[in-house]
Amino acid sequence: MISATPIIIAAGKVDAIVEKFGLAWGKFIAQVIIFWVVFTILKKYAFGPILGMLEQRRQRIADGEAKLEKIAKDAAEAAKNSQAIIDKAEADAARRIKEADEASKALQERRQQEAVASANTIISKAREAAELEKEQLMSQLKREFGRMVSDATSRVTGKVLNNDDQTRINQETAAQVSA
Repeated sequence: MISATPIIIAAGKVDAIVEKFGLAWGKFIAQVIIFWVVFTILKKYAFGPILGMLEQRRQRIADGEAKLEKIAKDAAEAAKNSQAIIDKAEADAARRIKEADEASKALQERRQQEAVASANTIISKAREAAELEKEQLMSQLKREFGRMVSDATSRVTGKVLNNDDQTRINQETAAQVSA
């Protein structure tokens, strides 16, 4: 059991302190009620909206950080994808360059073969033309030679040769020149 004496002494000390600082219980209770009313009003109309706004701001910051992390992940993935696309494009370009090089070599070879074939055709046509010209010249030469022989024969014999004689002499001369 607790004795009553220490409580009375403590209550006396409280009364002394209250009296020393000039505490009036009526005013103190009124100030506590006013403080509580002001606190309640501030909590409801000032602190509440401010705390709500701070909570919204905290939520937006958290959302922003989450979006920033997502953007960073997306950027890393996009960089990885773009590098893969660049690598694929480089490989495709190298392949196409190789194909173009091979195609140009094949085209060059084909053009060269066509040029050789064209040159051979030109040479054979030139040979044919030369042969034809040679034959024409030989034919002219034979006729001229035959005419000259018939002129010489008619001068030597003193006889004017008729067409049949000239034709026969021309044929004989052409046969001897050809052989």
